[in-house]
Amino acid sequence: MAISPNPQSLRARAYENFRQQILQANVQPGQFVSQRELMQLLDMPLGAVRELIPRLEAEGLLRTVPQRGLQIAHVDLKLIHNAFQLRSMLEREAALHFVQAVSDADLASIEQAHLSIVQRAVQGPITDELLTEATSVDWGLHDLMIDTLGNDLISQTYRINSLRVRLIHLERSTLSAEVLLPAMQEHLNLIAALKLRDPLAVAEHVAFHIHSAHQRVLGQDRRVLSTPARLDSPSPSTSVTSITTLTEFS
Repeated sequence: MAISPNPQSLRARAYENFRQQILQANVQPGQFVSQRELMQLLDMPLGAVRELIPRLEAEGLLRTVPQRGLQIAHVDLKLIHNAFQLRSMLEREAALHFVQAVSDADLASIEQAHLSIVQRAVQGPITDELLTEATSVDWGLHDLMIDTLGNDLISQTYRINSLRVRLIHLERSTLSAEVLLPAMQEHLNLIAALKLRDPLAVAEHVAFHIHSAHQRVLGQDRRVLSTPARLDSPSPSTSVTSITTLTEFS
């Protein structure tokens, strides 16, 4: 006798598949899809898709438009402001805990992952593969800081908000080789402050990094570093020059 799939398992798989579609930029902000198209996109049965829709609507990732169908969240200035404000609040709390909880060994590993990206970027060329890996390293640090809190409610709220931020990036920016090094440098400055176990500097660097990402999305932060910031000086101030493109980096 065939065993029917667990409905909860199907819902969880459907949600994860939808999340991956956002992370892989296979759906676009404001895009309209039918339930049938969503079935094909997620490779899930119609029942699972129908059960998924209310959750996505509740999370602000999808809405039903009469006579039009299902619309992926449209990005506007209010969404951008709200998403980055929530992100700033969550990550500041997480960073203040992380600076006390993270081990020296883990910090060394995190720093090395960033330095490896920087070295490959400097040596060039900056390929799509390197940009994808850099984005993973970038978001990986943010995810780790949040998860180190050990609070499932915060982690879940953060993951939902990070999907909104990804949609914002898809709408407002293009993954850019020119911004890879400044984004990595902002992280390296944060890591330096973490290594010094300096909560005030950590909080300042988190705020600076998120503010920079927010401004890049709005098209108001057009900077690249002219010279690398010193890792023994975790001040947010850096030497910068102009750039002409934006980035997905967090």
